[in-house]
Amino acid sequence: MTPQQTIDIHVPHAEIASLENLDSFDLPPNIDQTDETDSEGVTPRWARLGLLMLLLTTAGTYLYNLSASGFGNSFYAAAVEAGSKSWKAMFFGSLDASNFITVDKPPAALWVMDLSARIFGFSTWSVMVPGVLEGVAAVALLYGAVRRVTNPAIGLIAGGVLAATPVAALMFRFDNPDALLVLLLVGAAYCMTRAVERAGTRWILAVGALLGFAFLTKMMQAFTVVPAFGLAYLIAAPTSLRRRAGQLLAALVTMVIAGGWWVAIVALTPAADRPFIDGSPDNSIFNLIFVYNGFGRLSGSGAGGGANFSGAAGIFRLFNEEMGGQASWLLPAALIGIVVVLVARRRAPRTDRLRAAAVIWGGWLIVTGAVFSYGKGVIHTYYTVALAPAIAALVAIGAHQLWKERDRIWARAVAALSVLATASWAWVLLDRSPSWNPPLRWIIAVTAVVAAGAIAGVPLLRHRAGRVFGIGTAVLVAVACLTGPVAYAADAVATAHTGSIPSAGPTSSNGQIGGGGLPGAAGGGTGNPTGHAAGGTPPTGGELPTGGGRGAILGSDSSAHSGAASAAATRLGGAKGGGGGGMAGGGGMAGGGGITTSSALAKLLEHNAAHFKWVAAVDGSQSAASLELATSGDAVMAIGGFNNEGGNLSLAAFEKYVDAGDIHYYIGGSSGGMGGSSDSEITAWVKAHFTSETVGGETVYDLTSASSK
Repeated sequence: MTPQQTIDIHVPHAEIASLENLDSFDLPPNIDQTDETDSEGVTPRWARLGLLMLLLTTAGTYLYNLSASGFGNSFYAAAVEAGSKSWKAMFFGSLDASNFITVDKPPAALWVMDLSARIFGFSTWSVMVPGVLEGVAAVALLYGAVRRVTNPAIGLIAGGVLAATPVAALMFRFDNPDALLVLLLVGAAYCMTRAVERAGTRWILAVGALLGFAFLTKMMQAFTVVPAFGLAYLIAAPTSLRRRAGQLLAALVTMVIAGGWWVAIVALTPAADRPFIDGSPDNSIFNLIFVYNGFGRLSGSGAGGGANFSGAAGIFRLFNEEMGGQASWLLPAALIGIVVVLVARRRAPRTDRLRAAAVIWGGWLIVTGAVFSYGKGVIHTYYTVALAPAIAALVAIGAHQLWKERDRIWARAVAALSVLATASWAWVLLDRSPSWNPPLRWIIAVTAVVAAGAIAGVPLLRHRAGRVFGIGTAVLVAVACLTGPVAYAADAVATAHTGSIPSAGPTSSNGQIGGGGLPGAAGGGTGNPTGHAAGGTPPTGGELPTGGGRGAILGSDSSAHSGAASAAATRLGGAKGGGGGGMAGGGGMAGGGGITTSSALAKLLEHNAAHFKWVAAVDGSQSAASLELATSGDAVMAIGGFNNEGGNLSLAAFEKYVDAGDIHYYIGGSSGGMGGSSDSEITAWVKAHFTSETVGGETVYDLTSASSK
């Protein structure tokens, strides 16, 4: 080419516009297409097909046997039914359609299920399918986030690991708020990944908006990812420090607006015009935010106190017998992945995207993991689903970095060490359930040793047989590292789960149940000791345990209410192995309810139900939820809420409700919240003034009876 010749380079107008948005001090956009796409800048066809297969497989697996768990957590299911009947109940997240009290979480997750129930009718599927779709969407977004900093194959690995995590297979098939929380957090991480590429203001504002809605899903747990996201953007965004700081401030404002508008409405609404705030003894939304669902989880103060569901607090809690089998299978490999990326790319430019990704996902894992490890308040095992996306992403990008460095001895040594460490930890986890599929341990151990040896031969990939050798090595690594979690995830899918504290996996050596609640804990009732749904016959005498105790009816879902008996049977059909389904007088902490709802009791409550705001009043939300689901969703007053700290209804206020004819029955002897008590002031007053009768094994007082004492 002569000096006079020129080269005509075509730059798309969209690219020019993006470049013009950068100020004079900006660095070039942080884009590197070499790993992400094929030579034409388009995601290859095999990757698109691979993603489609991953999403279809995830959806099919999560939908399998979905109705076996009935309504899962009756506490939230009852709130969904209330929201499908009353827009006010939907907005506030009320447990009952007459808006006596809310659930103990903000209502965003309920809104999704409420809309589903309004469109398709209230049933097991309309309640549970939204969680499945949220799980599939989370897998897709994780794929997209990881692919943008690596390549499609690595993105598929990340998505597959998330889908196969046992606690993910559990919670994306359940009606707790965690499914939506994880989706929103992964969506925020995806947007942060996009924002880091070009310092895009729209993407960083999207991060704030998604985190705000995540706050409306589970309050302050959503903010555990904020330090990592902010640090990654400050380090790597390709623009000036001043602009980076300004954009982060704008994202913070967006987050406050997205999460604060609902809080402001609740705070400004007079208490007489809204339901009690559950979890708050002073009926304050701010107490719910900062104590019950906030710092109280760390300090052990507030409702629930230092209730221990996840073992002793400390650095190894995520690995203990309660927590370990949920999400920690690849946790050692994820921690190694953080170190590998940060060390290998320590001399990379400030705007290096892979290192920024390690900060995003690594910070997410470390901060959230520390909160779960050291929290002295209520920390449930299923909370670990919030760690699953970070673990999956770090395993994938760590593997990607080691593959790029495969010609170096240290990289092959670290890769082999990661496989052996993962397999060793899988052996420990599986050994906690020694009678459950014992051959798996040996398959994993032998495969890991062979895979580690094969990794040493990675340089052979340069030869003609290298491709076959590499594929074989990859298969061995996958078997060694994923057999354990996949087996636990399959068990979670095949097992019905009910109650307030579901857990993935089989029974461990300390008696930890993977099928649902802990038997005997706070009114554990008669939970199946194996934690699995076992065959058998329905309970006799019309008794329908609603918390998933032994003998609950398996898997039917129906929105029809053709008679109290059939309605109760179909609507409360659920897991026999839920564990912790309380009977009368058993607290609902570990299960789905503290009331045994017989067909006779359901029929009694449904009679003339339209004439009353509440067909009954009981102690505790769990009992109230059980009764609501056993009827046609008729409102039941849950005195004390979930933890006996919801609103603190006074005796004087209760008497006014009775005098106004708002409540039909009072059911004594129940304690469907953590602290509900039949000896309460209200119970004593009812016993002193009204005559009782026994219906379906429950003591019932007719508060409209003319024959009061």
